[in-house]
Amino acid sequence: MDIIQIVGLGLIATFLVIVVKEQKPVFAFTITVFTGALIFLYLIGEIQHIIQMLESLAAKANVDLVYVETVLKIIGIAYIAEFGAQIVRDAGQGAIASKIELAGKLLILTMAIPILTLIIETVLKLLPA
Repeated sequence: MDIIQIVGLGLIATFLVIVVKEQKPVFAFTITVFTGALIFLYLIGEIQHIIQMLESLAAKANVDLVYVETVLKIIGIAYIAEFGAQIVRDAGQGAIASKIELAGKLLILTMAIPILTLIIETVLKLLPA
């Protein structure tokens, strides 16, 4: 099972970080970042599979792929911003982590405007004039 391997890796890394943190905090942080990146790389195949399934469903439903791609980009921004903010927060920089989260939220809002516009236009078309 994939989750057992991921949790095992996380537990081993956590143990190493706890042991190393007292003597070499920089090395402990490096272990944390490396472990996070390794878990992310391990999941890339699953992410690709999900994207392919969503694109296939969108094609079958005759949904414009531009909107599906936009939603996927929004989800990607959310995950990447959260991942980056957690790493920065682990390094003890909560203020910078908050700015990363704010940037992610603003980028998401920017990317969502075309979809919101489409929804509003669709609703206006349904309303009687």
